[in-house]
Amino acid sequence: METSIILSLVGILICLVLSGFFSGSETALTGASRPRIHTLARQGGKGANTVLKLWDSKERMLGAILLGNNLVNILASALATSVLIYFFGEAGVVYATFGMTAIVLIFSEVLPKTFALNHADKMAVTVAPIMRVIVMLFSPITQMVQFLVTHALNLLGAGPDSGHAGERWEEELRGAIDLHTGTDEEESRHEREMMRSILDLADVEVADIMVHRRNVLTLNADDPPGKLLDQVRESPYTRLPLWRDSPENIVGVLHVKALFRALQAEESEIQDLNFLAIAGTPWFIPESTDLLSQLQAFRSRKEHFAIVVDEYGEMRGIVTLEDILEEIVGEISDEHDLHIEGLEVQSDGSAIVAGTVTIRDLNRQCDWQLPDDEASTIAGLVLHEARRIPDVGQAFSFHGFRFEILGRQRNQITLLRVTPQEEEDEKQEDEE
Repeated sequence: METSIILSLVGILICLVLSGFFSGSETALTGASRPRIHTLARQGGKGANTVLKLWDSKERMLGAILLGNNLVNILASALATSVLIYFFGEAGVVYATFGMTAIVLIFSEVLPKTFALNHADKMAVTVAPIMRVIVMLFSPITQMVQFLVTHALNLLGAGPDSGHAGERWEEELRGAIDLHTGTDEEESRHEREMMRSILDLADVEVADIMVHRRNVLTLNADDPPGKLLDQVRESPYTRLPLWRDSPENIVGVLHVKALFRALQAEESEIQDLNFLAIAGTPWFIPESTDLLSQLQAFRSRKEHFAIVVDEYGEMRGIVTLEDILEEIVGEISDEHDLHIEGLEVQSDGSAIVAGTVTIRDLNRQCDWQLPDDEASTIAGLVLHEARRIPDVGQAFSFHGFRFEILGRQRNQITLLRVTPQEEEDEKQEDEE
């Protein structure tokens, strides 16, 4: 066999190996987990840091990989054609076409890419140093190619859109959260809810989670100290707003610890206590404040309690640090919390819900997806959709659920039965 034929066969083999390397590297570097690579980089992994640098100029990286891959594939095909023509004449072109297609497909595409898919992170870290050298060598060509591609896309109106990069990453993160599973489904569901709630903090306003003023225990600063002390002792709360002249006029926030210190230090009678002097200055915040900003404000001010006001400065309710934390981890109860009847899940999949229960709490408890854009409570959602105040016994269907009014007090919906439409349809089929 002639030396040129042997060299050609060796060249074909080398090209196939390089083609497999480029194909596998492309899959590994584009399919590696960004969070995992970031973690490895923070732990001091040099290969992971190189992967991050390659990702910073992903267009150049992909251009270099495709250039190298096409170069070796074309060279391998050319060499194979010349070898087979030597042995089979003109028919060698046909043999080379079909033979090289099968070999490249199996050994240089499917096999390395399958391996890379199964070991993307590890392979990306391994090949990154080599790929960085290749990117530098091919840089002049890839930059020219990228220039032509970018301008061609711009002419077609399909240029790169970096304005929604943050939204894209958030969508990917939400998708990863939805895919999170574990051995305990209930525990996994709770973990998914917690992670979703963290992402939602900037989209939820204080007005959606605050304790409405109707349910806030406030103290009249003009009441006798003995009466105020009795109210504080009977209350389960550690912070209580003080008002004067009108319940809307909050003039201070009494902390139980401050009251105890005053009582311990006070040598005179209880009747001489000045509750306003003991109370702290109230902190007023607008109801449109988002939870992420409010959480940061609580931390920076080292406070746990704020008075929520509307655009006219009228008190709407209160919000505490615990309220925001409950939006993340779910309901936090201790031995001093009052038990409030509000939600009872039925065996048939429906739920008996008080009108004041928030949509977010209902969604979290029942794993539903009721919208909370237009209303914060379940009663508010029914009023928004019905466009009127319904009577007891009326039922409405929207957003894939059936809402039956079970209780009403004056113009307020007090109790509802909420049933997923699927459960309702199945119930009707069973009755038939």
